[in-house]
Amino acid sequence: MGRVDEPAEGLIIAAVDNESAPFVGRSGSTPRGYDGITVYGPTADARRVMHSLEVDYGLRELSAWPIESLHLHCAVLAPPAGVDRAALLVKLSQDPRIKLAQPLQTFATRTQNYNDPYVSLQRGFQEMNVAEAHPWSRGDGVRIAIIDTGVDILHKDLQGNIAAAANFVDRDTEQFRRDRHGTEMAGVIAAVANNREGIVGIAPASRILAYKACWQLSADADAARCNSYTLAQALVAAFDAHAQAINLSIAGPDDPLLHSLIQEGLRRGIVFVAAAAPGDGEAPSLFHQPGVIEVAGAENRSTDSSLLYAPSHEILTLTPGSHYDFASGDSIATAEITGVVSLLLAKNRGLSAAALQDLLRESGIRLSENGRVDACVAVTAVVHDGSCKPAADSEHRPAVGQNLYAPN
Repeated sequence: MGRVDEPAEGLIIAAVDNESAPFVGRSGSTPRGYDGITVYGPTADARRVMHSLEVDYGLRELSAWPIESLHLHCAVLAPPAGVDRAALLVKLSQDPRIKLAQPLQTFATRTQNYNDPYVSLQRGFQEMNVAEAHPWSRGDGVRIAIIDTGVDILHKDLQGNIAAAANFVDRDTEQFRRDRHGTEMAGVIAAVANNREGIVGIAPASRILAYKACWQLSADADAARCNSYTLAQALVAAFDAHAQAINLSIAGPDDPLLHSLIQEGLRRGIVFVAAAAPGDGEAPSLFHQPGVIEVAGAENRSTDSSLLYAPSHEILTLTPGSHYDFASGDSIATAEITGVVSLLLAKNRGLSAAALQDLLRESGIRLSENGRVDACVAVTAVVHDGSCKPAADSEHRPAVGQNLYAPN
């Protein structure tokens, strides 16, 4: 007998009749070892016919097995050297002794290939095992509100993924599209896949609600500011638009109005993903409340077990004017987790924030030395398919700071 893991090129599968003929095993021949248990096996006639085929066609059996449900006895066979497999299969299919003859075919695990030219530079995308998650989910139809600065809604790598846009700061539509920080968050979450442009978003089939509640402090810089009023308006707009998840890549103190709005959103089943507070202990954080998923950069992992972690250093994303650049900070890590949340919600819209946090935390604890979330492990836990392997760990990188109550 040969090996069934030999290269498939040239090998064939053939099957012959194997009408039921129970095989009575000896004591110990079955897992329970009971006498008289019948096991379906090849009949003497099936063995004889298969052997005659080997002799007649010069075939070499590598493996054989009976299939009870089809009443067949199958074998993987190697043709003689130099024989054309296609021609041989034609002859075998015409032989009345044979019920099935086909090539031994090769299949592969469900990984995703992309034609987006910069995907190989997406460190966070790779470290979080996102490509391995995409065969199960791409965030299809999940509505994500990005409450941030404006977004370049005309960016060639966001085309078709912007469901709505609104400005709660001013009426400057041109500046809305020139804002960097919101554009960077939208790119990480929802950049279009396989459009031969740039990068791939973590949830490329999600739908973005781009709500400007923060204003950029200077041109070509990420730093921005928001206030209670603009943020409250954006949160209400997200509720009205039936957002399923809200990305808040900002940090700031507790605020009674915003706290109440977040509680109302949680009551409605909306998932909030927010940047973790700087950790200086000087003031309570708005987002440090039950039900809100807080995120920090994996490169600056703390002892706070309530946080989730994602890559946050030099993450390739979109910038205004249909450009691309690297961004760092807890903001970018927050957007990455929002993208993974979208993948999960696309498979089960009823997942609560607590359930999502457990899934995400478990994916990091089990499979990554630095605890970062593994998208594939989380998604396959929802679809009950445990075939994912952990993404390779990267080197530990220096921490990136963040500004209080401003996009990080």
